[in-house]
Amino acid sequence: MAAIMPDSDSEDELPPGWEERATIDGSVYYVNHSTKGTQWTHPRTGKKKVVSGDAVRSPFVSTADMPFGWEKCVSEDGKVFYVDHSNRRTTYTDPRLAFATEEKEHPYDFRQRFDGSTTALQVLHGRDLAGKLAIVTGANTGIGYETARSLAFHGCTVIFACRNMESAQTSIDKIKAERSNTNCEAMELNLSSLHSVKKFATNYKLRFNKVDILILNAGVFGMAFCLTDDNYETLFQVNHLGHFYLTLQLESVLVSGSRVVVVSSESHRFSNLSSTSLSQETLSPPTSRAYWALMAYNNSKLCNLLFANELAKRWKDKGVYVNSLHPGNLVSSDLSRHWWPYRMLFAIARPFTKSLQQAASTTVYCATAPELDNVTGLYFNNCCRCAPSRAAQDSEFAQKLWDISTEMVNAFEGKCTVSEDN
Repeated sequence: MAAIMPDSDSEDELPPGWEERATIDGSVYYVNHSTKGTQWTHPRTGKKKVVSGDAVRSPFVSTADMPFGWEKCVSEDGKVFYVDHSNRRTTYTDPRLAFATEEKEHPYDFRQRFDGSTTALQVLHGRDLAGKLAIVTGANTGIGYETARSLAFHGCTVIFACRNMESAQTSIDKIKAERSNTNCEAMELNLSSLHSVKKFATNYKLRFNKVDILILNAGVFGMAFCLTDDNYETLFQVNHLGHFYLTLQLESVLVSGSRVVVVSSESHRFSNLSSTSLSQETLSPPTSRAYWALMAYNNSKLCNLLFANELAKRWKDKGVYVNSLHPGNLVSSDLSRHWWPYRMLFAIARPFTKSLQQAASTTVYCATAPELDNVTGLYFNNCCRCAPSRAAQDSEFAQKLWDISTEMVNAFEGKCTVSEDN
């Protein structure tokens, strides 16, 4: 006869008298102190768990199998305890259990672990990203800075892909002042210039042979109408086309297991683009007559989602995983810098919105969460998958945007070829 479990708000909560433990190789087992028995399956869910990711790297060395910043020690009387060097505390609870994940029936079988109040550093607690290489566009300020800072604090090598190199270096110096052993570097990337995008990708590939994490974070908002040197509307090029071209230029170094994270926004739901009206002119109006800054931003965020979904479909067989996200509403950053009424609106909303660390959490989650291995083509908000707008899920719409975007970057490539021939 099956045991009757007490009611609980969480099916993952252990019943009274049960304890969760882990073997040295990372397998989780459960101890029933009432019956003195043990079992491999969770007493409520019936599923097995293992310690995931980098929390277990070697079953033979006591310090190597611990999460980042932890050490396993043995007291004089033979008791095992664990030291958290980052927070200077000790515990008898095995910290690897915080990284235990359930067996999956399929890649998309995962549950929410974090929410809107979670910070990026909390998402990364205990994670060791040593050996990982990340590119973060717009990493010198705002959400991008907190994203890069959080990754760097956990051992990741971070490339600050920024237009303003002085600002990027200042941001890197701030991080190094906090943690001297971080590994960050600034490389120039101006998304309003396709030539700069191509140059960045070329220089990167000359120095590195992989990108583990590509975070397409940079963006502008509330800009007055203007055209780039490539003759495209600036907001559209910076928010979508530049990132589209950058990703394609880096294709050869995005290897199996790499992740592409596209920072979109809930503003995509208010776009006026449609698959029937989509054209180069509606995406990038040639004159200010058809331009409204707020709608241009909404449209660019829908483009981000459509691009992410189409890229996920095209690169799935390569083992490159692509997901998109909304970081938060009216988060206080430099995004509102182009018009004083927007700055005032963001300032008024500031006490009621996420901090920059909280706003970076979903980006970091999509970039590093072990449960998202082999997961692609999803949209996240507050570290939880959610459904985007119907337009964002339209595969024909995404295909059409891809084709138009390809035509636009091919036009630039054609000009480059002609210039080189001359």
